[in-house]
Amino acid sequence: MLSVELHAHSSLSYDGRDSVDLLLEQAAAVGLDALAITDHDEIAASLEAVEKADEYGLVGIPGMEISSAAGHVLGLGIRERVPAGLSFGETLDRIHELDGVAVVPHPYQKSRSGVMAKITEQELTAADAIEVYNSRLLTGRGNRKARRFAERHGLPQTAGSDAHISEMVGQAVTRIGADDRSAEAILDAILDGRTSVEGKRTPWHVSFRQAAGGAKRRVKNRLGEMLE
Repeated sequence: MLSVELHAHSSLSYDGRDSVDLLLEQAAAVGLDALAITDHDEIAASLEAVEKADEYGLVGIPGMEISSAAGHVLGLGIRERVPAGLSFGETLDRIHELDGVAVVPHPYQKSRSGVMAKITEQELTAADAIEVYNSRLLTGRGNRKARRFAERHGLPQTAGSDAHISEMVGQAVTRIGADDRSAEAILDAILDGRTSVEGKRTPWHVSFRQAAGGAKRRVKNRLGEMLE
């Protein structure tokens, strides 16, 4: 079984803080086998991590967190950007056209762009997998609803720390029964449902610090754009 972090953000995300190297360093330090950096609507840092992962004894999985019109979708295994703003169905189609795996993170968390605020449960069943444990959900209610949905519909289950700072990488991991130690084998195992999840909640003060840092960076970026 491989221990994999499938949901983490670098400084390329508008609300991320740390470099690719810091995220890889943390993933190796906590004993992970693989890491997917999934920045908001960006993919360059993830591709950089794939190139560098071997230096840290890790498997790098390319991907990104796409802002569909309905909310967030993780595209794992893709090496090209999927544009933001497409419908939920179109976003899944684009991920699949790029030979990727579509995982829906925190689907029931409306305040964090969970898709269930805008789509039906039937539409959600088109996803390849559901993130049923996200470390940044403060109450755990959204995680429980996601797990019940995945169990009811027989969908593969994943977990993710949703780390926006390097220290939180590995707070939640997906245990994956892959046939070998490669990104392709990991993604195949996810599609087959050879997964289990484990993790612990991000401490509330860290979540608030991450959120505050993200808000500060958004304001700074917008001011920079206005002054260009």
